[in-house]
Amino acid sequence: MSHTYCCSLIHCVFSTKERRQTIVPAMQQIKSASSHWMSENCAIEDFEWQAGYGAFSIGWSQVETPQAYIARQEEHHRQRDFQTEFLAFLKKHRIEYNPRYVWG
Repeated sequence: MSHTYCCSLIHCVFSTKERRQTIVPAMQQIKSASSHWMSENCAIEDFEWQAGYGAFSIGWSQVETPQAYIARQEEHHRQRDFQTEFLAFLKKHRIEYNPRYVWG
């Protein structure tokens, strides 16, 4: 093979600090450089993202699952809270963790 090809798809999972309900639905697709933006444009002075995050690799054949999850996320989290969901992601992807340090 004379060329190199790569496709890496990552499902990133993150939250607002302390799971604060500070993002309105129209702003849910923001992350990088957004603390300043939220402060300037939304008058949310103490907005912060959580310190850590999860990043889980997926293949093209699995892309529809996280897309559907993201589309139904608000409804989904009425039945299963973020902490339970995140621990399930860690277990599904066989990521070892110390429960003492997961939530900071």
